[in-house]
Amino acid sequence: MTLTCHCPFGILPHAWLAGGLLLKFVHLLYSGLSPVPLKSISVTLSIREFVAGVSATLNYENEEEVPLETFFVFPMDEDSAVYSFEAEIDGKKIKAELKDKRKAHSIYESALSNRRQAFLLEEDRYSRDVFCCNVGNLHPGSKVALTLKYVQELPLEADGTLRYVLPAVLNPRYCRSSEDSCLNMKTPVVPLEELPYTFSMIATISSQHGIERIQSNCPFSPMEYLGDDKTSAQVSLTEGHKFDRDVELLIYYREKHTPSVAVEMGQAKDNPVDGLMKDPSVMVCFYPNIPEVESPVICGEFVFLMDRSGSMHCPISKQDKSQLRIEAAKETLILLLKSLPIGCYFNVYGFGTSYEAFFPNSVKYTQQTMEEALRRVQLMRADLGGTEILTPLQIIYGEPSIPGHPLQLFIFTDGEVTDTFSVINEVRRNRTKCFSFGIGEGASTSLIKGIARVAGGTSEFITGKARMQSKALSALKRALQPAVEDISVSWDLPRGLSAKMLSPEQTVLYRGQRLIIYALLSGTMPPADATGEVCLKYMLQGKSFENRVTFSLQPKPDDNFTIHRLAAKSFLQTKDMGFRDTPAKDKKDVLKVSIDCGVISSQTAFIAVNKSLNKPVQGPLARRDVPRPILLGAASMIPRFYGGGEFYPIPRFYGGGGLHSNSFFGDNHLVQLISLQNADGSWYPDENLAGILGRSLEDLLAAIPVKDANSSSWATVLAMVWLHSNAKQMKCEWELLEKKARTWIRIHAELVKAAIAFTKSSVDPAIFAL
Repeated sequence: MTLTCHCPFGILPHAWLAGGLLLKFVHLLYSGLSPVPLKSISVTLSIREFVAGVSATLNYENEEEVPLETFFVFPMDEDSAVYSFEAEIDGKKIKAELKDKRKAHSIYESALSNRRQAFLLEEDRYSRDVFCCNVGNLHPGSKVALTLKYVQELPLEADGTLRYVLPAVLNPRYCRSSEDSCLNMKTPVVPLEELPYTFSMIATISSQHGIERIQSNCPFSPMEYLGDDKTSAQVSLTEGHKFDRDVELLIYYREKHTPSVAVEMGQAKDNPVDGLMKDPSVMVCFYPNIPEVESPVICGEFVFLMDRSGSMHCPISKQDKSQLRIEAAKETLILLLKSLPIGCYFNVYGFGTSYEAFFPNSVKYTQQTMEEALRRVQLMRADLGGTEILTPLQIIYGEPSIPGHPLQLFIFTDGEVTDTFSVINEVRRNRTKCFSFGIGEGASTSLIKGIARVAGGTSEFITGKARMQSKALSALKRALQPAVEDISVSWDLPRGLSAKMLSPEQTVLYRGQRLIIYALLSGTMPPADATGEVCLKYMLQGKSFENRVTFSLQPKPDDNFTIHRLAAKSFLQTKDMGFRDTPAKDKKDVLKVSIDCGVISSQTAFIAVNKSLNKPVQGPLARRDVPRPILLGAASMIPRFYGGGEFYPIPRFYGGGGLHSNSFFGDNHLVQLISLQNADGSWYPDENLAGILGRSLEDLLAAIPVKDANSSSWATVLAMVWLHSNAKQMKCEWELLEKKARTWIRIHAELVKAAIAFTKSSVDPAIFAL
């Protein structure tokens, strides 16, 4: 049997998702005549500690005189474990069943042929973060409410903040016309102002740590505490949301995150179940206190793979004065190139429909190669067409390895590719550490998170006011950390009880990283007051470290089986590589776990048929394309279609200029100063440096305090003092290159004190560790 995609409209840029359901379409058009409007969307969000539970409902009514088949496409965060889908039609609820995808399609087609109402929900064939929903035979005058539920772990930001995102943008994704994807079709567009439905969202947050504050990039009501202890609070989205960005919540708890263990009861014994849902499940959360240590030897091959497709010319966000993606990428590359250690190897690739490399092969990091790379950065444009990342990846992996210099890959992309599983599989096959960055609203979470997961790296998303530069430099710091080795997890449980790990074996740990582990408890459960212990052990530079957590073995009931379903999702993410690419040996396990736990996968789909209708739906079935909205006047974009169907504006080209000219860096003195640094960490005393310091070159040289002192040493100290005085809040972006400068100069007190006086700075000399 051949599966076909029931999504005639496909690409929906700026699509809006409420808990996983497409929001940014207004109605189903009938050749421009009477529409079937989407009346309202309501989202209920419940966050407990670092787990989110979401329920989203869309209400429709068929106001036409013919039955309809409608098609929805919507984005989802790829970490979402979708476990429920139901339809309420004219007051009657129909709960969908999760079945083998081929069987689900067969049931759906059969129902439509017999003029029965049917509902189908599935993942796209090529990406885990795009879903398709079909509603068949919606008869005239009928009302339907579609409700989808999922649970999700929330990512932890560097400052300890929890981040929840309701995806709002499903960008066009570059795809070949032969690919059978929901994203491979064109649709009409409608202005954003013509979206007549209402949207509501209410969020309840609870934590034993207490809630300090909740921030959002969208207008929300003031936070309201639900009790005197301030351990729970509620906020709601204000009316009139414009659907022009993701809805993001940042949650700040009052106390620091601490290790925890939660035990969840399995399904009742009188329920004849088997597999993952039968036994109690365990969720362990570690926050390893990995010490910051210096690596005795810095080596490595660092390859930066930068998206140069046309969509990179768009702003990072819809906010005013948001930087263009390609310009932020260029600044980021400058910081990365300046922060690399002497003696390593590096290269930079740009990719689109084609690809370009700065050098034929990775080159040793020297002053000459660094300057050549910076010159090439200045010439970079978003001019390489569509987004084909697979070919340059294969080229990079095909290059001969450099002995003693393990490859570490940094991938920057707005994630607008279709066949994400092929890219993830390519990365997994090559077992190379990889750090991935999603740029702008709508970057594919499936691609960005999937790459990092299989490659032992980390993933970051740059949206809103977030800076690509700081996130990239944080990743480089992790790449330069000494490796944590011999990672293991052990359990100390009462006799007759054992733990079976569901999470993959952990091979990489980074400083400041949270580690979540899932397991099943099998055997005889002990008395209610019994406890167990779980221990995380690892080695760092020959020293042994461990984290132990003691926990109650009394399982707690949860009607939604949240931990079981998160555990299933964790398992599926390691085995499920898409409908087409999952190995045969893994497909059986994926199918079994997915159906047993009710969590959708690439091999399954939710299917429901309304069997209660007394008679079949009458009349010919009409298909309705869902138009996509457009944001009028957004960045003065001029739409162009290039090979493969990628949509993006005509690039804006900039004048030339020298490597350090203001025509490239503008008024950004930080980037100007960093661009002047030499590969070894030093600065030359020249007119450019003097201009940034606001002094003449003659004054700069005349102020050298030590007789016969090296003028470059003086210039380097001045540059470092300027960084501490004028860019302290952005230290994470320049601390690596400053560390390189310290190593070069071997600072002494007299130069530092004189530099502070010369620049009239209030910097404390003590920060230079004199």
